[in-house]
Amino acid sequence: MKKVQNFMMMFILSSLTVSIYSQKLASWKEMEDFHAVMSISFHPAEEDNLKPVMENAEDLLNKAISWKQSKAPQGYNEATTSSVLMRLVKQCEILKVAVENKKSDAELKLLITEAHDIFHEIMERCRKKEGH
Repeated sequence: MKKVQNFMMMFILSSLTVSIYSQKLASWKEMEDFHAVMSISFHPAEEDNLKPVMENAEDLLNKAISWKQSKAPQGYNEATTSSVLMRLVKQCEILKVAVENKKSDAELKLLITEAHDIFHEIMERCRKKEGH
């Protein structure tokens, strides 16, 4: 009887572990799409190459809008994520207008950095904590 209880307990714990692990790794296509464009835009800007920012500003905005309109997968706090995504869309709109108005490289670098920081805020602040 003790062996059956131990087996059941191990089964339950391993199932719970798999469930928690799956939540942490929940895929969010729209987030990944946004990240792909952010990555090729932001990292060159860190080295003062603003050409990718200028080329991708509209795409960043479109990806942010698509992301905002998508449903958060399991593992994300939907209310918090939604409000931060609204800020990300707004920041990408500001960046796009700045590119269209041919703002300085220094201003574009600041704006893409702010968008990048908001992106990371979603990664850090919007995930549900274990046990919540």
